[in-house]
Amino acid sequence: MRLEGRTALVTGGASGFGAGIARKFRDEGAAVMIADRDGPAALATAGALGVAAVEADVARAEGVEAMAAAVEAAFPHLDILVNNAGVTHLPAALEDVSEADFDRVLAINAKAIYLAARRFVPAMKARKAGVILNMASTAALSPRPRLAWYNASKGWVVTATRAMAVELAPFQVRVNALCPVAGETPLLKSFMGEDTPEMRARFLATIPIGRFSTPADLGNAAAFLCSDEAAMITGVALEVDGGRCI
Repeated sequence: MRLEGRTALVTGGASGFGAGIARKFRDEGAAVMIADRDGPAALATAGALGVAAVEADVARAEGVEAMAAAVEAAFPHLDILVNNAGVTHLPAALEDVSEADFDRVLAINAKAIYLAARRFVPAMKARKAGVILNMASTAALSPRPRLAWYNASKGWVVTATRAMAVELAPFQVRVNALCPVAGETPLLKSFMGEDTPEMRARFLATIPIGRFSTPADLGNAAAFLCSDEAAMITGVALEVDGGRCI
């Protein structure tokens, strides 16, 4: 029960890594709310886990404000913010990615973290307590061809995490990131372009441990970084990648 008595918000929590993190946080004793732009999926996952849910588009200021209002109605304060929501563009030559796809990737992967920080950080600073966990990717550290702008967005997450960490450390607010390799999530097909045994084999060949990341893997790592066991860890981009970046 490493998170007993804590409150946590997990964006993109209806499926994939976000759902795995929400499940682990619940198991560790936290009161959890998941936010997702897919409202019915958020409610379904929340019902299965026994946690709270809110429908929110975290790439828009109005969506983040609605999410914050739900958090404030449910919890006395927010202890843990997990910026997990993310998207990618389909594999393509960098010059062939549409402007609409570029804007969508940067809005959800980068701007959403800015909007959430703008809304939740002041209260954390005032309390001199809080943990923020951002979802980066091995793509930030070892970019894959034909995913140029997704790679770049996750590189932004790593730099933003480090910048946030050094600025918020005097307020006892820790900020870290997770860098998963491709996982068994709804985004897997988008990363690969097509989900075939041959394409999976090509991806797996780049992961020394020989399997994809799972939601449980990310939940375990997130629970550690957001617990008091990691009280001296801030500004870290932790690779949860089975050796992919070695």
